[in-house]
Amino acid sequence: MLERHIQTEQQLIELCQQLADSPWLALDTEFVREKTYYPQFCLLQISNGEIAASVDPLQIQELGPLLELLYDERIVKVFHAGRQDLEIFHNLWGRLPKPLFDTQLAASLLGLGDQIGYGNLVEQLLNHTLEKGHSRTDWSRRPLDEAQLRYALDDVIYLGEIYLKLKQQLQAQGREGWLQDDFDQLTNPDTYSNPPQAAWKRIKGRQPLKGVQLAVLQALAAWREQEAQQANRPKRWILKDEVLADLARRQPGELAQLEKIRGLEPGTIKRRGELLLKLIADARALPKEQWPRDKRRAIRLDPNQEALTDLLHGCLRLLAEQNNITAAALAGRKEIEALVGGERELELMHGWRRVIAGNRLLQILDGECWPELEQGRLILSARNQPG
Repeated sequence: MLERHIQTEQQLIELCQQLADSPWLALDTEFVREKTYYPQFCLLQISNGEIAASVDPLQIQELGPLLELLYDERIVKVFHAGRQDLEIFHNLWGRLPKPLFDTQLAASLLGLGDQIGYGNLVEQLLNHTLEKGHSRTDWSRRPLDEAQLRYALDDVIYLGEIYLKLKQQLQAQGREGWLQDDFDQLTNPDTYSNPPQAAWKRIKGRQPLKGVQLAVLQALAAWREQEAQQANRPKRWILKDEVLADLARRQPGELAQLEKIRGLEPGTIKRRGELLLKLIADARALPKEQWPRDKRRAIRLDPNQEALTDLLHGCLRLLAEQNNITAAALAGRKEIEALVGGERELELMHGWRRVIAGNRLLQILDGECWPELEQGRLILSARNQPG
């Protein structure tokens, strides 16, 4: 395979011309985000199975030919666990490349492992072990040495071959179209938007909070999200999650009370203390109907529902075994609990997960399907096949 490192606009034009008629392109990115809110795009690796190249966006100002290639809808773009890579495209150019194929999602559907890493997949399918020595590289520093570039190129050199193998297996099992919902979600811009008003849902330690505490958390988290976005700084540099959760729980009303919040620095209180108090007070004044509700809050089940959850979870494992995938790839216990509690907007109820298991579990809940023993083995009997 021809390998190239692209550092000039002319080299990029030539590369894109060589790749223009490819039916698919394997893609990966390298980035850093330790000191920023948005990931800093540092390197793009691309291959069509004959050419593998690393493109340096820190040295090339005009990336137009590359963008034309990435957004060509005649070409399938292949990623492994591509959400973070796609976030970069969305942030920089406001568009997402499609159609795409994600090998991690495909591997999960084929029973090769739930959220399997690229290196493990290369080893399983191609019997090759990848070098791991540069996983902590600072990709923003220049120059990159040969070993770093070799490590980066490995992420796409084998990706195309994996794509072709997985695609063939999906076709053989009649599952090629089952992943379309997952791929559509990856190419939906809403997947990568971070509206400040929804930031509270991602705060670690929010689970014990309820009622007006969640309203306070929502206000504080929205303010922090806006600050981080505008300054392009990590959220934790502004206030850590545990501090936000503690502020929401205790709801201080004066500066002296802010000083008792663990992790809230004196300098932060001096600069932002009055603002924090106002945010808390305004949130406390909201009418009850405007308080947010945490739909992921643990559901309290009665003993009958607990037993039903156990039953459904056992049936889920049976369905996973029958379809040669892991039960974890279908749903976790919390999702089964939510299903028993009446929730239907679940991953389990969309796409291939619904085809394999979701419909069956709904039939059990509706009394149209039931587990029984047949010659010592558990089977599911149903009046009607799931649609």
